Amino acid sequence: MSNQGGCFCSKIRMSYSGEPNAHVLCHCLDCRKISGSTYSNNLVVPEDNFKIVSGTPKTISKTADSGKTITSHFCGDCGTTLYRSGDSFQNAVIVKAGILDDPEWPDKNVPKGELFAGERVKWTAPIDGAAQMPGMP
Repeated sequence: MSNQGGCFCSKIRMSYSGEPNAHVLCHCLDCRKISGSTYSNNLVVPEDNFKIVSGTPKTISKTADSGKTITSHFCGDCGTTLYRSGDSFQNAVIVKAGILDDPEWPDKNVPKGELFAGERVKWTAPIDGAAQMPGMP
């Protein structure tokens, strides 16, 4: 199975093959800010199964609340965050599910967990059956 996606302006394209290691929402403040939304929808993909097909993302790194560095990879033209990488996810990249081309993908793939569940905005309900984690696993 191969999944493809890209940024809003399509200058950067990426793909991954196989199944993700995990599919989780994250409610932490960093994910809210980087996504411009109330949470982020993330696929943890093995680094070896991920590739940039075209374009070159820009990066910005910061120290997360965990004390570990996280790097966001984004389009320098349209600003879309494509994926993140860092010490908390060794040998993996965190692909933002919203960049995938298949418009039906979110309906067919319910996240299996929610990170920083205690930081969820009050009007957003927990996903039925998804593990509710207080922080990173």
